[in-house]
Amino acid sequence: MPHLVILYTGNLEKETDMTALCRDLAAVMVEQKDESGEQVFPTGGTRVFAYPAPHYAVADGKADYAFVYLNLRMGYGRSDPVKERAGQALLTLTKAHFAALYEQRLLGITLQIDEGAEVYNAKHSNIHPLFK
Repeated sequence: MPHLVILYTGNLEKETDMTALCRDLAAVMVEQKDESGEQVFPTGGTRVFAYPAPHYAVADGKADYAFVYLNLRMGYGRSDPVKERAGQALLTLTKAHFAALYEQRLLGITLQIDEGAEVYNAKHSNIHPLFK
């Protein structure tokens, strides 16, 4: 963990490169440092996924509205300033990615960060050891 999941209206599918956005967001996540200069998010645990919604309703439906929802889910233990800086960095990059589209069409962007209270949390990965 952390996992950043992006859900977006299907009308954006042909208008932007979501794979590039995923790579760029992952890079921003890995670059984050805490107050002592330590990496905030482990490289081996960083995941960014994007899913288009082929079926959606946005606002009143009277225009070709588009929407992008980003949810970063992470484990507990990071300070509020670290979470704020990470959120701002992710939002800044996302806004830059969509800047040209934002000028051309109606588009909403939401970013939320959650620290979940898991009932069950299991991990099985051979990726983490690559980055130790």
